[in-house]
Amino acid sequence: MSTHPPHPAVVSTDLPLGSLHRGKVRDCYRLDGHRPDGTPSTDGRMLIVSTDRISAFDWILPTPIPDKGRVLTAISASWFHWLSQGPHPVAHHLLSTDVDQMNLPPGVDLEPLRGRSMLVRAARVIPFECVVRGRLAGSGWAEYRRSGTVCGENLPAGLSAGDALPEPIFTPATKAESGHDENVPFAVMADQIGSELAEELRQKSLDVFRRGAAHAAAVGIVVADTKFEWGHDADGTVILVDEVLTPDSSRFWPAAAVGGGRVPDSFDKQFVRDWLESSGWDKASPPPALPAEVVARTREKYLEACRMLTGTVPQGIG
Repeated sequence: MSTHPPHPAVVSTDLPLGSLHRGKVRDCYRLDGHRPDGTPSTDGRMLIVSTDRISAFDWILPTPIPDKGRVLTAISASWFHWLSQGPHPVAHHLLSTDVDQMNLPPGVDLEPLRGRSMLVRAARVIPFECVVRGRLAGSGWAEYRRSGTVCGENLPAGLSAGDALPEPIFTPATKAESGHDENVPFAVMADQIGSELAEELRQKSLDVFRRGAAHAAAVGIVVADTKFEWGHDADGTVILVDEVLTPDSSRFWPAAAVGGGRVPDSFDKQFVRDWLESSGWDKASPPPALPAEVVARTREKYLEACRMLTGTVPQGIG
């Protein structure tokens, strides 16, 4: 359990910076166009602030999970650093997580940003979620029961819920600002962005998944599936962007719970989903507030994933 009380939740930000794009969890500010001293800038930077918002069933819930954004930032930063090492480094967008070194304009309150902010290279994001699946779960399991396929990929008969696939498979999806992303055949992706780029993204995504899954397995976490986002930097290089291998972008399962023909509870929003399913909420109207116990247990799950993957938790949490 965490030994420190939660930090005050950050639900949204409104910083005196560049243009703001507010996603389900992240507030993203384009910083190109000015420097703190007022001189023009074309360095193509972005500030990504991970808030404590949480979404479920395509709704942003009214109750935040304190420190969730700090956990997501810590996990992503750890992966970006780890993936950039070794004989096959992965190019990515992260420049810094230290707000004191970001040279933000005077007047920006740095305290709410500490531990939850990434200064990144701006990129032209490729408009597909690059999903890699290593286990049968979620919509993939539902499709397999109907047709023996996952996103149109034929799989062997006789697999059960939670089973490992013979090899991880790449199943792209269109990016949705709201609602569900839509799974599409690889051929659709290739037609829209070109077969050469589509194949490059498939190979890069499978490589990062395999490396990440092996690293996570060594600390007792099974990565059932995940989604990556890629973009082009100013030089046209394909780089890994957004978040990477977090509880929000992945299904993380405790290794000890895997097997027996069932899908284990995940290191993420499981308590939230379970409570919402039992609350009587119709999923068509604004969702109810979460009870304090559900918030606390969900926060601990995020912290547990962070401890296992990075060996620590953000400073001042536990």
